[in-house]
This record gives sequence, structure tokens and C-alpha cells, in this order.
Amino acid sequence: MYRVAESNEFLVKTGFGVPDIQVIKKGFFYPGQIASRFSVSPVNYTINITAMTAEKLEVMIPGSFTIGPAETKEGLLRFARLLAGNKHDKNYLSSLVMGVIEGETRLIIATMTIEEIFKERKLFKEHVLRNIQGELEQFGMIIYNANVKELQDAPGSEYFKYLRLKSHEGAINQAKIDVAQAKFKGTVGEKEREGEQRKVSSKIEADAVAFEQANKANVFSAESKLAVEKTNFDNQVALAKIEADKKAQMRDADLQRELEVKRAMVLQEKERAEKLSLAMVEKEKIQTLADAALYKAKTEADAALYKKQKQAEAELVMLQAQAQGLHALGAAFGGDSKALLQYLMLEKGLYQDLAKANAEAIKGLEPKITVWNTGSGEGQDAGKAIRDIFQTLPPLFTTINEQTGIAPPQWMAQMPKASSNATLN
Repeated sequence: MYRVAESNEFLVKTGFGVPDIQVIKKGFFYPGQIASRFSVSPVNYTINITAMTAEKLEVMIPGSFTIGPAETKEGLLRFARLLAGNKHDKNYLSSLVMGVIEGETRLIIATMTIEEIFKERKLFKEHVLRNIQGELEQFGMIIYNANVKELQDAPGSEYFKYLRLKSHEGAINQAKIDVAQAKFKGTVGEKEREGEQRKVSSKIEADAVAFEQANKANVFSAESKLAVEKTNFDNQVALAKIEADKKAQMRDADLQRELEVKRAMVLQEKERAEKLSLAMVEKEKIQTLADAALYKAKTEADAALYKKQKQAEAELVMLQAQAQGLHALGAAFGGDSKALLQYLMLEKGLYQDLAKANAEAIKGLEPKITVWNTGSGEGQDAGKAIRDIFQTLPPLFTTINEQTGIAPPQWMAQMPKASSNATLN
């Protein structure tokens, strides 16, 4: 008997004259031979595995795998042998595939932490596919598609729930920390400025006190030396009482002179030290004021520059927005610039402003209007044209005189009297 398989099927021939099995699409089957069919259409297997990670945390991994026979000679033979040995159990193939998927997935999850699974999702998927494919090859099957979804909490576990809460609270706390750090920098900067000011003032005062102490020490040293000299002199006087009074007086005069010189030197050194101290203090004061003025001028210049920059940026943004709006209006009017100009003049009220300005311009004016008649034109007269011209001149000169105050010369025409009519017949 000749048999043909469907497009998604293969025929398996066993029995008489077939040493093993044959997988064919069509052929003759003789008595003693058995024919069976199997489909090669891929089957979708949905999983929802509960597994334990390396940290002993239970997680749920949903996913789906599309698996079918490998359409190679060796793959079809392996798949046919698998079905031939379990053709009476319809759920055998599904149980086998699900067992391979769950087992290999749990094995890989057990060697990884949750953080590693999250950070290396691509690597995790590759490991799962490689291990599952390695097991399915011995049954002649391949994975056509695999989709591993997001990890979920297992029943009774709230790890991911608290992890999301942790991320949320961490973001809030980080924002609070940033605000606190900004306030801290402002407070510390202010205190540092005050501290520097106090340090400079303390240093100046300490230098002045140290100089005064040194000066006092010099005075005390000079007084001590003077006391020693005086004592020596008294001893010499006591031992030389037998010497002549004149010599004693001369010696006394010499000592007095030396004493005055030393006193003058002491006073001179003291005055010099005081002047030097005042000069140093004045120098520090001038330097501090100059630094403060320089910092103030620099700060004001930076602030003015920043303000100008921001104003320029604001004006640029406004002009760009206006340009975009005008471009959109021009597109709406089909590129008609005259229509766009009229629309803008209407929107801005320019026509009303022009009418108002014209009304204000002629407000209070009293224009003089002169109407004259050059004749009815009845009948035919050869001198009518010349007569009409001369009839027009008097009212014309009158109008020019009334409107501008300019009178024609006497040789050209004689002005009519003020009481005469402006209209000539």
C-alpha cells in the first residue's frame, strides 16, 4: 500500500525488511510492515517555575518555550524512537519536555543570586537555553523560541515588593540628603568666612601684643643694666672716697652723660618701634580693605554678567517663539505674505490705531472749501473756452489766498474784493 504524509507530518516504517526504522514522507508499505505518523509542528510549553536562588530565596519565573522536532535525519530518527516507545502515553512528551525545562532552569537559578539574574538577564537566558537544548538534542528536539519573563515573588514571599519600596524610599532619602548637603554647604561657607575674618583680626591683635611685650622686655633690660651700672658706680665711689672730689665729680659727670645717652637711645628705639607697629597695622588694614573692595567688585560684575546672559537668553527664546508662530501663520495662509500682514495688522489693532491717529490729526481743523461755477455751457460760443479760463482764475486765486495766505502778483490778476462772491457765473 502506498501512503503519503501531510505537509507537517512524517511516516515511520518498521517491520519486515526494515532493520531499524525509517522516517519518510511517502512510500510503499508491504505486509508485515507497520506505518505510524508523527507531527513536526512546534509546540508551545508555558512554565511557571518556583525555584530557590543562591541566597536561599524563593522566586517565581514565568516563561514560555516553543519546542519541536529537529528536521534533520538524525533528529527525526531520535524523535521517532522516542514516540514509538511511548505511543500509548499521550502526555509523555509534554511531561518529558516540562521536566527538562524545569530541572535545568532550577539548576541554573540555584547557582546565581537575584542581583546576578537581574543584571545579567541575557547571560541567564543563554545559560538556560544552552542547558535545555543540550538535554533535548538526545531526543531529537530543538528550541525554536524562548521567552523568560520578569521574576516574581513566590507565594508567601514579598522580596520584590520590599525591593521596590526600598528603591522608592532610597530615591526620596537621596533627595533629602541632597537638600541637606546644599544647606550644609551654605552654612559652612558662611561660617568659614566669619572664621577667616576672626583669624585675620586675631593675628593682627596678637602681633601687636607680641611687639609691645618685646618692647617692654627691652625697657626692662635697659633698666636692669642701668641699675647694675649704678651699683658698680656706688661701689667704686665707696672704695675711692679718698680720691679727690674733683675727680669724683668728673666721673659722676661722665656717668651722667652716658646715662642720658642711653636714655635717649632707649626713647629713640621705643619711638621707632611704635611707629613700625602703627605702620604694620595700617598696612594690614589697607590690604584687607583692598581685598574686600576687589571681591565686592568681582561679585557685582559676575552678577551683572549673569543677569545680562539670562536676559539675552529670554529674549532669544521669545524671538524664536515669535518666529515659529509667524512661520506657522504664513503656512496657514498658504505663503501669502500680504494676507499674513493684513491679519497681523488686524490682530494688533493697527487699522484702529491709524484711524484714531488720522482723527487726532484733523481734529480742530476748519478747512475752507470754495465752490465755483464756470457757466452752464448752454449754446455754442467760439470764445467760450477762453472765457471759462478767465472765469476760473479769480476764484482759484481767492482759494489759494484763503488757504495759504499767498497773493498773486498785481500784474497777473487783480484780486476780487472781500465782499464779492466766490462763485462767478
